Amino acid sequence: MKKISVVIPSYNHSNYIEACLDSVYFQDYPDIEIIIVDDNSQDNSSEVISNWISRTENAEASFASRYNEEKDEIKRVYHKRYNRLNRTIIFEKNKENLGSTASYNKGFKLATGEYCTFIVSDDIAHPQMLSTLAIPLDNDEADFTYCDMFIIDDQHRILREFTLPDYSFQKSFCDWYLCGVATLYRRALHLRHGFYDETALADDHECYLRFAMNGARFQHIPMTLYSVRSHDNREVGLHSQERFTALLNHSKKLTLKARRWHEDNNR
Repeated sequence: MKKISVVIPSYNHSNYIEACLDSVYFQDYPDIEIIIVDDNSQDNSSEVISNWISRTENAEASFASRYNEEKDEIKRVYHKRYNRLNRTIIFEKNKENLGSTASYNKGFKLATGEYCTFIVSDDIAHPQMLSTLAIPLDNDEADFTYCDMFIIDDQHRILREFTLPDYSFQKSFCDWYLCGVATLYRRALHLRHGFYDETALADDHECYLRFAMNGARFQHIPMTLYSVRSHDNREVGLHSQERFTALLNHSKKLTLKARRWHEDNNR
């Protein structure tokens, strides 16, 4: 079974990061490298992350296992709360704010897994996400896989389901960027074609388009295996209206680039 490296960039998400980390740790995939990169958060994210790492080493949980009638006593069994094998955890703290893309790259350059992905620190990976997305990679049917998503609010209510199209270059890059954020791919793609462009506002769009234009095989898994946190009521930082508009404008340029490339290669 091939190791999967999951990069988790963190910035001012102290209210969400533990749930995200748990969702990665408790995946049903057997071998995961968790690489957390905190981008000099101004809240207490670093402390929350450090405490979470400590709990993975010593936290206990219990369950009621047997009722002793003679003693009128319910016996409990205690066990380690974090009991998954083959979980490597790396925590890097940026001394200054480098930005989200530079934090992604820092994490991916530390990665050692054959497969990799990043998960934003306020999102949730569903328990079977990695194992499901890994199957086409293991079978050499694809180099890059992606799945559908829920959009959730802070109470984990599902606002909508985002169902993506089955892959074609036309649908996924020429119509609009439609590969989503729930992905898994061969780390060799970065070694061959470069990391995320730190000057690109739509950094994942640019990177995955670059992979596709260089021949990477994409496959859509029509299952909802990821929850994206809505930012409707906290439009700050990367999700401010100004930044989001700039991101959309960059994606428009990338879409036109994809259309020109597609036309040139299908004449």
